[in-house]
Amino acid sequence: MRPSARVLDLFAVPDAVQALPGGHGRSVRAGDLVLSPDRDAATQDWLSPLVARFAVQLDQDPTRRRQDLRVAVPVPARDGSWVVEGWAASRYEPGTVTCRDLEVTRAAGHLLHARLATIVGERPAQLATRSDRRAVAERVAFDEAPVPALDPDVADLVARARALVPAPAGDRPATGGEAPLGPAQLVHAELAGNVLLDPAGAPVVIDLAPAWRPARWADAVCVLDAVLRQEAPHTVLHRWAHGPDRVAMVRAIVFRLLCADRPAVDAWAKVLASLAGDEARGHGGKG
Repeated sequence: MRPSARVLDLFAVPDAVQALPGGHGRSVRAGDLVLSPDRDAATQDWLSPLVARFAVQLDQDPTRRRQDLRVAVPVPARDGSWVVEGWAASRYEPGTVTCRDLEVTRAAGHLLHARLATIVGERPAQLATRSDRRAVAERVAFDEAPVPALDPDVADLVARARALVPAPAGDRPATGGEAPLGPAQLVHAELAGNVLLDPAGAPVVIDLAPAWRPARWADAVCVLDAVLRQEAPHTVLHRWAHGPDRVAMVRAIVFRLLCADRPAVDAWAKVLASLAGDEARGHGGKG
């Protein structure tokens, strides 16, 4: 995909564009901006100003050290729009590389979510009205909507995942009304692959995919994505095999299965075996 002349003009960048890694391989660099396609204007209209203010606060923090967390700054078009023909822009971060270290990515996510929890105190109203595929998948994963009609192989994987959590589900409200997964807050639901490292080694978070869910769930999605997309070892899933972590990972699995166009059945079966502990007991092949 290539942005049109109108998109480039409104974002005031040259017409020479360069494909970038990450962002599912569709983001491009144009001048000092990164342009990313398929962005929802209603979402970006509330999210981009919030992220921009947050990013500037991080950069201008007087106690900031060179390796502290950073966030890529969203940039509006010349007419004030945050999205033009489905394209959104953020500041290009020269010298950055995609972080492939799962623990570094997770640590960046923990810091990000801790800070977001202090600046966004209640669920943005726009998140409740979303009806896109990701939003529907979230609701199904958290038992807020029924499982839709699926291909038999995918339906089987979803059923096997849900069976890993005894009924009633382990994150039903506990005594005092607080769910074991922790309170819902604004989280980044696409951390794996969207954390860069700048030349000083600071993590730079890009492409915030908003969700109002427990941070533990976002962490589980990050781990799952790292296993499926970044060749992280399946053994990391063994750490998610018990208690609230297991519930979070099951919800992450259902979410991702419903988001995927063509889930690779064998790869997902291996994920389920790892979470169930079959591999650790020598019944599921190598980890």
